[in-house]
Amino acid sequence: MDISIRKLTPDLAEDYVRFFDATPHEDNVDEHKCYCVCWCNEDSSSGGYESKNLSSREKRRNYAIHCVKGGHIQGYLAYCGDEIVGWCNANTKADCLRCYSWRRFMSDIPVEESSSGIKVKSIYCFMIAPPMKRKGIATRLLERVCEDAAQEGFDFVEAYPYKEHGDQSSDFNGYTEMYEKSGFTVFFETKQGLVMRKQLK
Repeated sequence: MDISIRKLTPDLAEDYVRFFDATPHEDNVDEHKCYCVCWCNEDSSSGGYESKNLSSREKRRNYAIHCVKGGHIQGYLAYCGDEIVGWCNANTKADCLRCYSWRRFMSDIPVEESSSGIKVKSIYCFMIAPPMKRKGIATRLLERVCEDAAQEGFDFVEAYPYKEHGDQSSDFNGYTEMYEKSGFTVFFETKQGLVMRKQLK
């Protein structure tokens, strides 16, 4: 397969939302499509996630375009030829402490002191087109995240898999086995899941 990984940039905003348009999400109900906007890092005080009416798929789609163009959603897209077949949300951990989903679901995860100088790249979500699952797409995305993070001076890449596999909606964090094969180890354990880290330097 001719798979290429591209870092999400503002000019790929339309590609990004079209991938979510076409890819089943969770219970396959169109109105539940998230477009990953709950992981945008736009500050609410300046018109971010919680200040928006995102009650419909169309509103979340439009907000996603705004966030990608503004650099508030970051990550990588996997292409097979001209078609997007996968997505990985990866952003600087410190920037995502203000993300809605971090504040709602991840407040028990350790956070580095700003004075420590430690830079962590966090992986929050994978989404793979159904026909392309179990073909190594997520692993390719993960490898690219780690390669770029090392070049950009990050100390660690961090991920948050659940302890037990479930349905599609609970597996978006990725699998522990994939992380282990890529050199990640368990750094911390919460009631629901694991914090796994790969040291880059």
